[in-house]
Amino acid sequence: MNQPIRNWAGLPLLLLTLCSGSCGSEAELVLPVQRSEPAPQQAAPKPTPPGQAGPNHALLARLQGQELELKAQRTDIRRTDGQRQWLLELHHGQTVLASWPAVSGTPSSQGLDRRWSPGNGAPLPQGDYSLGPAEPWGEDIWITLAPRFDTSRSGLGIHHCNPGSGCLCLPDRSSLLALKAWMQEVELKQLRVLN
Repeated sequence: MNQPIRNWAGLPLLLLTLCSGSCGSEAELVLPVQRSEPAPQQAAPKPTPPGQAGPNHALLARLQGQELELKAQRTDIRRTDGQRQWLLELHHGQTVLASWPAVSGTPSSQGLDRRWSPGNGAPLPQGDYSLGPAEPWGEDIWITLAPRFDTSRSGLGIHHCNPGSGCLCLPDRSSLLALKAWMQEVELKQLRVLN
């Protein structure tokens, strides 16, 4: 007759087999069944857009004669310093060629009037802007943004800065250098701020 010993507090079961006659007694160790938990699913890393670091020969050959668009938009993400995260993206139709994190406005100016209050450090207003050339600005690079809509805002541009200002700021200098490289290779004349 087999008599298992109960499995208390996760201890293995010891089965004793008793038989009559000359067979003697035997003990068998039975380990508890281990149930494996499925590994938590991690989101696959988002692939890097093909032109993130700037244009390359193969990409330029594929895009020759095609129209590209530069767009900026505010996201709902807040950075640790209180800045609202923006994305500056280079598009070819529905394809994102490059996507650079950016900021605009100071943490305390996010709710201020974006169109009519010059000098308040508010984020860029929604609308279309003409892009000037990428020019040296001290040890930095400056790209002038000329609004194509009525506003009293002026002195706007894209440059490297952290924290932000009323301009569109690329906290990572390599992003600004990649944007400059794109501007040197393709005709980018406009920025559209979506929201």
